[in-house]
Amino acid sequence: MNERQREYFRAKLLSWKDEILRESKLTLQALQEENVNHPDLADRASSETDRAIELRARDRQRKLISKIDAALQRIEDNTYGYCEETGEPISLKRLEARPIATLSVEAQERHEKREKVYRDE
Repeated sequence: MNERQREYFRAKLLSWKDEILRESKLTLQALQEENVNHPDLADRASSETDRAIELRARDRQRKLISKIDAALQRIEDNTYGYCEETGEPISLKRLEARPIATLSVEAQERHEKREKVYRDE
């Protein structure tokens, strides 16, 4: 992977991270503003369910940020774009679709097959 490609993926990852952080701030503001005590039990239950769903989504995004940070670190280490399992380059098409990918398509498929076998047992 050349320097231009690394810079492209660095910018893409940083933009993605900024977008997630911006959405998180908006969610936090909305949750703080919505701290309304609903007199109707059904309204309260619906509001609490919506809040729980939103918090679960934010938790997934928090984990995604750590994967983005790990990908940015791999860019700095010049290991970005190489499969952790085989050491082979990960295709640019795969990195474009999944910039945090750590496995090539083939290695990912093997990993998923092994995972499926263990789940079936």
